[in-house]
Amino acid sequence: MHINHTFNLMKKRITATTALILSGLLYGSPVAAEPVYSTMEEFMASPEYVKFIIDNLWILLAAAMVFIMHLGFASVESGMTAAKNTVNVTYKNVFILCTGILAYAFIGFQIMYPGDFNGWFGFGGFGIGFDSADPVAFLSPAYGEDMTIWTDFIFQAMFAATAATIVSGCVTGRIKLHVFMIFGFLLVAISYPITGSWLWGGGWLDELGFYDFAGSTLVHGVGGVAGLACIILLGARKGKYGKDGSIKPILGHNIPLATVGAFLLWFGWFGFNGGSVLSANPAEVSFVFVTTAISAAAGALSAMLVTKLFINKLDATMALNGILAGLVGITAGADVISPLFAAIVGSIAGAIVVFAIIGIDKMKWDDPVGAVAVHGVCGIWGTLAVGIFVAEFSVLTQLIGVLAIYGFTFLFAFGVFAALKYTIGVRVSEEFELKGLDMAEHGVPAYPNFAGVETNGFESPELKPVMDK
Repeated sequence: MHINHTFNLMKKRITATTALILSGLLYGSPVAAEPVYSTMEEFMASPEYVKFIIDNLWILLAAAMVFIMHLGFASVESGMTAAKNTVNVTYKNVFILCTGILAYAFIGFQIMYPGDFNGWFGFGGFGIGFDSADPVAFLSPAYGEDMTIWTDFIFQAMFAATAATIVSGCVTGRIKLHVFMIFGFLLVAISYPITGSWLWGGGWLDELGFYDFAGSTLVHGVGGVAGLACIILLGARKGKYGKDGSIKPILGHNIPLATVGAFLLWFGWFGFNGGSVLSANPAEVSFVFVTTAISAAAGALSAMLVTKLFINKLDATMALNGILAGLVGITAGADVISPLFAAIVGSIAGAIVVFAIIGIDKMKWDDPVGAVAVHGVCGIWGTLAVGIFVAEFSVLTQLIGVLAIYGFTFLFAFGVFAALKYTIGVRVSEEFELKGLDMAEHGVPAYPNFAGVETNGFESPELKPVMDK
């Protein structure tokens, strides 16, 4: 059980040439065979124990940093949408993190890493898969070189929940809460692990040579394309598009909150990418931190410049999405793309996200936070960039992986959401949408000391303080 996963953990250690040389000098070979121990006492007395402690601790800390990203997602989504839906946004994000952990624990983890399977689908049984007959194998280098099975699970669970929480931003303001809950559960429990198993579980894309270091496609692309399927079926928010085809902006109510969220995501991304080294190897982790930071910074500056040149606006939300675009763009190749090329990857991602947001809006696909553009479109670019900037990888192979994962995810999401739409219905009533989901579904406003005044019947409320009499 988890044999393919163990091999895959070794394969994910591919790094830039300079990082490999430095890694050998400072840390030893990242793929050296680890001894197998018969008892925990024997392992703890071995010279490998200290290294294992450090590696395992770093991956746990990285998991905690990815956990913080969920606060970032909640803040970005809340800030960039109407105040009247803030409680609903918060509730969805709490739900998806909690259900994501549980669904991945009981179902998803064993689909994503089923052990021996045909390369397309496998299931290792319910639960995390700890073999009580041989606990040492799951708590020593015999499992994954640098982590215990528990560390591996919690790190991977944070990724699984991330894919689903991206969808939340796409559908905010008009989806029934219980529908989102059902959809999010199925995405984490079934769809995400299946496509994840094709690469990270040692499946057919892994054998083909497809490469996605930390999930530009496997995590972010999955969330973006699943969100796209949902918004096509769900429809736009009321008042977003005029009968004459005009686009009416529905402004976010709290850009400072969205800014806090973007910086929380940037911080967490160091764990997202840095933890994907799957060890505390100083050369590799520091290299990944640098490429991650450079791409994010380049993405923001590029989005600022492109927005000014082509739209003639200094749009703060575009700058924030530029940061996220740069982060998504570098995630597939953060360990193999040089710092110089990371700046190029981020710059192109920052430009892409501006045009993608505008293009998606012109298609009348209402994405309140730009999640499809940031995660879906820039996820494609980041994955292809590995083939463009790293000679070891093929653009064609990268494209095959993108098409396979995006295609499967879109069909799964579209099918599930269509089934929900034509059975129980997916959209709240127009009355509830106008009133705001905070009051309609939760019975409480996010800002009880303020009174909402609708500006045009459908747009975000303009807030004014309620004075004590």
